Amino acid sequence: MEDVGAALARFLERSHTASPRYLPQLVDETARRLGMASATVYLADVQEDRLVALPGPGEDEDESEALAIEGTVAGWAYRTMSLRLAHRRPLALWLPLVDGIARIGVLHVAADRITPEMLDGATQLAAVTALTVVSKSGFSDLFSRTARRRPMTTAAEMVWAFLPPRTLGTDRVTSTAALEPAYEIGGDAFDHGLDDGRLHVTVVDAMGHDLAAGLASAVALAGCRSTRRAGGTLSDITDRIDEDLHRWQPGGLLTGVFAHLDLESGRFAWINAGHPPPLLIRAHRVVPGALEAPGELPLGLGPGYERARTVHQVQLEPGDRVLVHTDGVTEARLATGRQFGEEQLVDFVTRALAAGEPAPEALRRLVHAVLDHHDGRLQDDATIVLVEWHPEPDRSP
Repeated sequence: MEDVGAALARFLERSHTASPRYLPQLVDETARRLGMASATVYLADVQEDRLVALPGPGEDEDESEALAIEGTVAGWAYRTMSLRLAHRRPLALWLPLVDGIARIGVLHVAADRITPEMLDGATQLAAVTALTVVSKSGFSDLFSRTARRRPMTTAAEMVWAFLPPRTLGTDRVTSTAALEPAYEIGGDAFDHGLDDGRLHVTVVDAMGHDLAAGLASAVALAGCRSTRRAGGTLSDITDRIDEDLHRWQPGGLLTGVFAHLDLESGRFAWINAGHPPPLLIRAHRVVPGALEAPGELPLGLGPGYERARTVHQVQLEPGDRVLVHTDGVTEARLATGRQFGEEQLVDFVTRALAAGEPAPEALRRLVHAVLDHHDGRLQDDATIVLVEWHPEPDRSP
């Protein structure tokens, strides 16, 4: 068995110039140097239904092994973001692949025996594998193809290209998002980012469900990022989006929630432009009306409809969660006409969080519940962002 530090140093050195297709082989070779029998990389598909083996050199992508996230040991490791050991021969060790706090897949390691040194090596190998996958994803289609069951529409491809990672966070905050229908999204989009002690969150819903709606969402995200990176306020962001939509996409209306959370104080500020009000979840219960406000016009109406946007503020308590959603979540209907509804949304989220599920897993199951409610086919985009403020106890305001 090779020293863990030396094996990982060799892995990192070779990973810089290795092609994405060679990564599975590089991971397997490193695992063998650490005394293991084999190692296989599995990535979560775009809808988080399956874990798909990353194909290596000469392997057919269409024949990659796929494991269900529900009801499997591999899926358990992914869902809970924790290690799982299957007692069989050879022993099977499943480790989550995590980028920061975002789940991207699992690493399967087989070995005749697992020593503390091998376990440490496998854990570190999983960490550097995740980082390598993320670093190479920006210039290779291999990872995207592995994560897809079918082609995306042009509108969906464009929106996904603009989206940030679905989950991000620090020791003070977690923000996680879910969006469906993954392969046909058009009008919905979200954004979140951390900067200088503040979390920014945006959720938008453009009118329509086509390429024009996707363009409106893309314009909104671009205007939002450009403005905030230049030091703009929430009001500056909505003014910029309103102007850009009217100028470049006349008639392209869009609703949205634009928010900042001060990570030190817990002060939550937001503008609601014609969107469903966010929900404040405290101690596993929704605080009625906490984030409701008088309705304001959507963005994109142009001259004659300019109104000063109201910036609302509320003080969060440690452990509070803010849920922002589009109306496609609550208006999803069965053939019978019955809606999923806000009451069912709230009940599902609060029960999942009370059971101790990580926020990304709670949203994954929620979106699948919405899909099941609608027999797997949504007529409108459904987007949810869940923010949790969890400052360290000794630093709580």
